[in-house]
Amino acid sequence: MGKIIINEQEFSYQQIKQGKWQEQRPYFQAALSFCYDWLNGKSSFELQSSGSTGKPKTIQVSRVQMSSSAKATGNFFNVQSDAGLLCCLNTAMIAGKMMLVRAMEWDSRLYLVEPSSNPLLSFPIDQRFDLATMVPLQLEACLDQAASATVLSNIQVVLIGGAPLADAVRQKARKLPTKLFQTYGMTETVSHIALGDLKSEGPLIYQALPGVLIRQLHEGQLAIKAPMTNDQWISTNDVVEILPSGGFVWKGRSDFTINSGGVKVQPEEVEGLAAEVIAQQYPGQRYFVTALPDAKLGQKVVLMIEGEQGDEDPQQILEALKRKLPPYHSPKNLLFVPKFAETASHKISRHQTLEQWKALTETGQ
Repeated sequence: MGKIIINEQEFSYQQIKQGKWQEQRPYFQAALSFCYDWLNGKSSFELQSSGSTGKPKTIQVSRVQMSSSAKATGNFFNVQSDAGLLCCLNTAMIAGKMMLVRAMEWDSRLYLVEPSSNPLLSFPIDQRFDLATMVPLQLEACLDQAASATVLSNIQVVLIGGAPLADAVRQKARKLPTKLFQTYGMTETVSHIALGDLKSEGPLIYQALPGVLIRQLHEGQLAIKAPMTNDQWISTNDVVEILPSGGFVWKGRSDFTINSGGVKVQPEEVEGLAAEVIAQQYPGQRYFVTALPDAKLGQKVVLMIEGEQGDEDPQQILEALKRKLPPYHSPKNLLFVPKFAETASHKISRHQTLEQWKALTETGQ
């Protein structure tokens, strides 16, 4: 019989279904309350979108959609009964909530820990899991400490979501025996509908889960039809390249596209190409590419860096990037913000961060 394990306390699904648990801290209480509703047959749930590209919104999803998502992931990885799972994400958001659903649908043992930068430090080094989900920040922190890196190597499969994994972290993580997959999905698709093998060579290619159909719209955006979408086609803002194999390569978001001198620039592609140069100059610092208005170009590409500007020569860095990038893709300026704005699910909020930089600039800070 499956169960949820919280701080060495075990709660069987039968106990949870009957509401037999002592009051917990808010994070655990909310998770157990959701599980209570699920185990008692609740048919519809409200989910909150992350707000990474706009205002967060409430989305209504059915039990069937969430169950279909769990089934597709279970089939993809051939998950066996009594699998050991780790949830260290915010269970108020879709990625964390779906780990609860997977555990209950698969009758698994779920270890539930509050989100932190390094969620593996609370476990002994011989702890083993069959499946865990993390955001890139957590994976990087786990790799950086010997004890947590050992636990990480004992996890059979790790799913990484929320944001693309930086190339430097990907290269470091590839040394682990752990299977690593980048997820593609959103609240509207009830978590991921495709997975990319992070240990593969070259560009990351996403493969759709069983039962998921994809196609490309006229502007290159991805459209999806699956049991998780109620078998309705939904269009996304993600620009992709669909390959003859049926997989796809994610290029970036159409709402982030920069039009510089008539050339369409995908910031996410520039970030990948520029990663090596930026890592040399600003190791460990987060960054993203965005745009500012420009009288000549319409929009000019700029590089936003988290932290304070040091003694380095910005012009030398911009020249190094120019040699690395195609015409019109290289940043014209380096912008610095002490701390990036984040969404509730800890994704970088590009729009809010840019507004933050503008406010700092106006006040002369």
